[in-house]
Amino acid sequence: MSHHVQREIRYNFEFDHRIKACFIGAGGHAYRNVYPALRYAPVELAGICDLDLARAEKFAKLFGAGKAYTDHREMLEREKPELVFLVTAYHPDGRVQATDLALDALAAGAHVWMEKPTAASIEDIERLQAASAAAGCMVMTGLKKTFFPTIEKLRDLIGSPGFGRLTSINVRYPQSLPKPEERADLVKMQSFLDHIYHPGAILNFLGGEIERAGYEWEPLTGASVTSLRFRSGAIGTLHFAAGQSGGSIFERVEIIGEGANAIVENGSRLTYFRKADLPSYGRAASFIQPDENAALFYEPEHSLGQLYNNNLFYLGYVPEILHLTDAILAGTPITRGTLEIAREIMKLFEFYRRTDAGVTTNL
Repeated sequence: MSHHVQREIRYNFEFDHRIKACFIGAGGHAYRNVYPALRYAPVELAGICDLDLARAEKFAKLFGAGKAYTDHREMLEREKPELVFLVTAYHPDGRVQATDLALDALAAGAHVWMEKPTAASIEDIERLQAASAAAGCMVMTGLKKTFFPTIEKLRDLIGSPGFGRLTSINVRYPQSLPKPEERADLVKMQSFLDHIYHPGAILNFLGGEIERAGYEWEPLTGASVTSLRFRSGAIGTLHFAAGQSGGSIFERVEIIGEGANAIVENGSRLTYFRKADLPSYGRAASFIQPDENAALFYEPEHSLGQLYNNNLFYLGYVPEILHLTDAILAGTPITRGTLEIAREIMKLFEFYRRTDAGVTTNL
């Protein structure tokens, strides 16, 4: 199955049928990245809910929603949406607000698209799984990294004739891991929980389930390096590069196959090093490879007003929403951002919370 598929985008007003939806949350992230993505999805926004009514009313006016609410249960009862979007924050104790809101939406008979993190524990994920099955409705977490065109392309390289099996993978992401004595506190682990979903989603998408892991932790910045073995037999590393410059390449992913490798930097720059032999050692006078072995380089141009150089697209916001709306309209299940995948990421999060820090552990 090809994961990176070119598609012609339709605008919201061009769809003959639009899914009735409600949105819970009127914050800055939603304003920048999620509400604008609905311009390209078959969605009719019926209501917006936020604890701040004035803010909900402003968002409703800006994004074309029918009504503003402060009580999400009232909104669900009155509007009876088919789909609910959730972009909210955390409870004072560090639990994820969206987890309980998703349960309410499922009880009201609606599908759910929720921003990560899905929950703060495996138990909460399992509650969502049971509720989703009982309601016959899907819950999708916005794992945008798996919808980056570059990451999709990496996934399609794996197993291809020119690349071969995935043998190793390296993911670098700038995130600090708190001190061991603080990891039982969800509030102190909030930033880590918020961000583990990004590299965790990439590792799962490209490598599959993790079998075991062990790591070293650095106390000055909270950086860590984790060694991984996947059930497929591939190995890998997850480098939480806390301490790197704010002007640095933000993140980096490399996959290595059987004589070929590919690297994604900053999410939008992909270099595929196709199979090639090293030139004759001590005798080769040129580093230029034959054209059929030369590296392939992909990067969007930023001169034209195209959709592909808009961050709503190359950062995956529109594609991830379309993945769910396509599935709803077709009556088929989603394959990315599922609760099963969220549970795998939560296993990684809970691994880092253990007191036996650094011990190689079966997941």
